[in-house]
Amino acid sequence: MSEPLIEVTGIGKTYGSVIALRDVSTVVRPGEVTCVLGDNGAGKSTLIKILAGVHQHDSGEFRVEGEPVRFTSPRDALDRGIATVYQDLAVVPLMSVWRNFFLGSEPTRGFGPFRLLDRRKGRTTTKRALADMGIDLRDVEQPVGTLSGGERQCVAIARAVYFGAKVLILDEPTAALGVKQAGVVLKYVAQARDRGLGVVLITHNPHHAYPVGDRFLLLKRGAALGGYEKSEIDLPELTRQMAGGAELAALEHELRSMESA
Repeated sequence: MSEPLIEVTGIGKTYGSVIALRDVSTVVRPGEVTCVLGDNGAGKSTLIKILAGVHQHDSGEFRVEGEPVRFTSPRDALDRGIATVYQDLAVVPLMSVWRNFFLGSEPTRGFGPFRLLDRRKGRTTTKRALADMGIDLRDVEQPVGTLSGGERQCVAIARAVYFGAKVLILDEPTAALGVKQAGVVLKYVAQARDRGLGVVLITHNPHHAYPVGDRFLLLKRGAALGGYEKSEIDLPELTRQMAGGAELAALEHELRSMESA
């Protein structure tokens, strides 16, 4: 089995008296997708912000390629090959696809104060990088805001892969998408996995997680409900646990008792 790219053990985070995350452990391996599932308030956002360098953990251990780390900024995480694609994607809607692809790292030509934006290289590189991921856009000069939600997610994924990410963290990439567009995004998640990246997929939808996931971490109110390899859990059981199977059964029993009263 390959060495983990990321390993967190007993990770915890508090904000004053509020416990946002408590004793959570999981691993992210190259060529695998670790899915983190949970409803709103489960602790998913806190976990990815620790992995992405936005916040530091208060307890537990966070290792990257076997080395204990404590990131002080997202730049620290990027320097270690951890790229995060947030739900809002951090794109400029009126700017072209290729300018968004290189945002902050635009190619230039010339020297010193005479450096100019190399538009041809930017367009060509973007088109090639997207094609390598199987993404065929009509025109990389079109504003990124004209793309569908699924296409924008795919551009963000391709950008992270191009700039050398080893770990790709995706924050609810299918949350606002229809069935077809969600399927497109999941296809590119699988492609990133097949290129050897370790992927962390954050979602509240087990039907999106299960087809691409290799490992599943279920969170509830900041604590782990369970961690499973794919061979250890099937989709119906994953869905039941996500939906709060015991709570639903208790509610159903209570409703039946009220009807018979």
